Amino acid sequence: MLGGTLGVVVGGSWAGVAAVTGDTPSDSVVAGSSDGAPVPTPALEQVLPSLAAGVQVSTTAPTTAPTTAPGAPASTPSAAAPAGPVSGGPCSDDMLAVEVRPSPSSATVGSKPTFDLVVTNVSPVACVRTLDKGLQEVVLVDGAGNRLWGSNDCFPEASSDVRTLQPGESAVFPVLWSGLTSAPGCAGERSTLGAGNYLLRGRLDTKTSPDAPFALT
Repeated sequence: MLGGTLGVVVGGSWAGVAAVTGDTPSDSVVAGSSDGAPVPTPALEQVLPSLAAGVQVSTTAPTTAPTTAPGAPASTPSAAAPAGPVSGGPCSDDMLAVEVRPSPSSATVGSKPTFDLVVTNVSPVACVRTLDKGLQEVVLVDGAGNRLWGSNDCFPEASSDVRTLQPGESAVFPVLWSGLTSAPGCAGERSTLGAGNYLLRGRLDTKTSPDAPFALT
């Protein structure tokens, strides 16, 4: 009996709405607009019915934070450290030290002193270098840097001398000076150099030595 009463009440409600508006209920109609016209159900609600029930649904795809900041260059492997000198390889200029050692550091005018040209392997490995006489030279200059004598000017020597120098090993080459001035190719007149303070400079091919003081008395 109660079920029949509820059916009458509900049916009467729908009939009352139809009588007033002149429309019949429809499943595709939601709340009307202010002028009473029916509004179609939004298409998105038809696709996602949960929106009509008030459930919030995210339609944005999840994003992943970039591993590299925008505009930053891509990381690259670090450059390999430069290789050190190889044992048994050629002696570069950086692996050698050249110096001139006057014996002694002074001499009398007109004497014939001897200067030692010393080549030392200052690297941590053994290396090979050509030490030919033609690549060796000792020159004498005055305080202003004017060249007064060179060991290869008048009596150049030739030899074939390729050596393996161990770490710390030195090769010593004595150079005799006649006490006279000279020019390349032994050009011009030679004369006895007077008393004074001078400088000696040594060379092995492209490797040069620091200046060494020398005095004539």
